[in-house]
Amino acid sequence: MTANAPTPASRRPTLSRASATAAPSRRRKADVCEVQCVDELKVRRARGAMPAPESVIALAATLRALGDPTRLRLATALAATELCVCDLATLLGTSQSVVSHSLRTLRQLRIVRYRKEGRVAYYSLDDPHVAALLAIGLDHVEEERE
Repeated sequence: MTANAPTPASRRPTLSRASATAAPSRRRKADVCEVQCVDELKVRRARGAMPAPESVIALAATLRALGDPTRLRLATALAATELCVCDLATLLGTSQSVVSHSLRTLRQLRIVRYRKEGRVAYYSLDDPHVAALLAIGLDHVEEERE
């Protein structure tokens, strides 16, 4: 069978009549607040503490980038010392291509920066805030749960 050939009817996925016409699930009464606002003062205080939407989006992108294990390992290594792509690839046991691709993402988000010395680029964390973010995150996941 070629890639452009139609799928035989016997291999097409089918929906049961019940699943195709099932009504959306209804919320139980316990899932819905019975009053509009419990404590307006607390809600106002929380609203005042909310960062600007642009900041929320930027932080979400940063956390999403650090959510990738390879990029997180790169950032953790760079928190310890400045390294070139070759050294980072050796440390992580992966290819220079994977490291370069990951570093590009981190650089675009200002998590890492680089400096050139001849033909070699040395990477480091962009600023102390990134190192603090990593340290706090690691403290959180490594603390003993009671």
